[in-house]
Amino acid sequence: MSAPDTLDIPKATTRPGPFDWYRNINKQERRTFWSCKIGYGLDGMDTQMLSFVVPTLIAMWGITTGEAGLIHTSTLIASAIGGWVAGILSDRIGRVRTLQLTVLWFAFFTFLCGFAQNYEQLLISRTLMGFGFGGEWTAGAVLMGEVIRAKDRGKAVGMVQSGWALGWGLTAILYALLFSVLPPEDAWRALFILGIVPAIFVIFVRRLVKDPEIYREAKAKQEPSNPAKFYEIFAPGILFTTIRASVLTTGALGGYYAITSWLPTFLKNERGLSVLNTSGYLAMVIVGSYIGYVISAYLTDILGRKKNFILFAVGSFTIVLLYTQLPVSNAVMLWLGFPLGFFASGIFSGMGAFLTELFPTRIRGSGQGFCYNIGRALAALFPLLIGLLSQKVPLSVGIGAFAAVSYGVVILAALSLPETRGKQLDAE
Repeated sequence: MSAPDTLDIPKATTRPGPFDWYRNINKQERRTFWSCKIGYGLDGMDTQMLSFVVPTLIAMWGITTGEAGLIHTSTLIASAIGGWVAGILSDRIGRVRTLQLTVLWFAFFTFLCGFAQNYEQLLISRTLMGFGFGGEWTAGAVLMGEVIRAKDRGKAVGMVQSGWALGWGLTAILYALLFSVLPPEDAWRALFILGIVPAIFVIFVRRLVKDPEIYREAKAKQEPSNPAKFYEIFAPGILFTTIRASVLTTGALGGYYAITSWLPTFLKNERGLSVLNTSGYLAMVIVGSYIGYVISAYLTDILGRKKNFILFAVGSFTIVLLYTQLPVSNAVMLWLGFPLGFFASGIFSGMGAFLTELFPTRIRGSGQGFCYNIGRALAALFPLLIGLLSQKVPLSVGIGAFAAVSYGVVILAALSLPETRGKQLDAE
């Protein structure tokens, strides 16, 4: 992709290193990279707030764990719808404008959560927040995937994905600070109110980031009487790709939700482990997640998209077996938090680049938004199904069975899809 004449492109360097790709991109590409990474980090920050304050809300409002779970589920379902809508919008009104709208949306409704006076108000505010949470991923992934050259796309998009772990870590720090200086009944509100901060970030995006050149070229070639239509992803020539890509995301997200939703309950209630409630264990998982994102980002360009998915699917299932089948102590469990975060999160690093490369520019946002978010919607049912299954079999069996099916689906879907590493995007 050619760069605008007004931008200074750093000269290629002969110094080898893992960050050569970053040194060799131009100013506009760097602005896009940081806007997407920061945006995804802020998305992660706002999204993870609920998990930290749920124990406080259960104690203060007397809500049940089922009611708390409904907030999580409704947020995921709303995010699936929001992600698909954002994909359609990114094809219609542009990648950058859609990114701005989604960030403003989730920031505003996270802020509104801080003023909820009862469970019903929090449920509504949090569900509405979900639309923006899902939409930001779609808009950012498409934008980043189109602006970076083919040989570095996996690394760049994967590094953007790693921003989620940074946002998660930031929420953990803010939670610790606020709950140490404020009473619980005020601290949880203050945490949500700080969720408005990402809205300030939109000013930066509006001033400094532009739509990718390939998208502008595609829009210029479109006839006003024939705009891109979202249902084109179901046309005969692309339908099979849409189905297979949706199966891939369902498996990856289903495995992730199965692990993160029920493993803590299993280890606490059936194994009697206390380390799960400690900041040390959480830090291990977050650090493992960040490093998993980064390593996977590089491997997806080195090994290829398909082999990388298979590698992390096998690793994720292996760690589930270790957790559920081996008798482990608190000390061992603390260290196992690292590989859990590494594999369960790292599998998503290559997803943005892969989905970008599977669809033509005209319908790339619609295709990417649908495939990732139909996977999220279907995967949101997995925690419920595991819970129902655990009424008849041990919880460890339910977790293991769903993890095996989920990551097996990832492997089969990856094998069936074309390898897209190094694919050049065009405006057609």
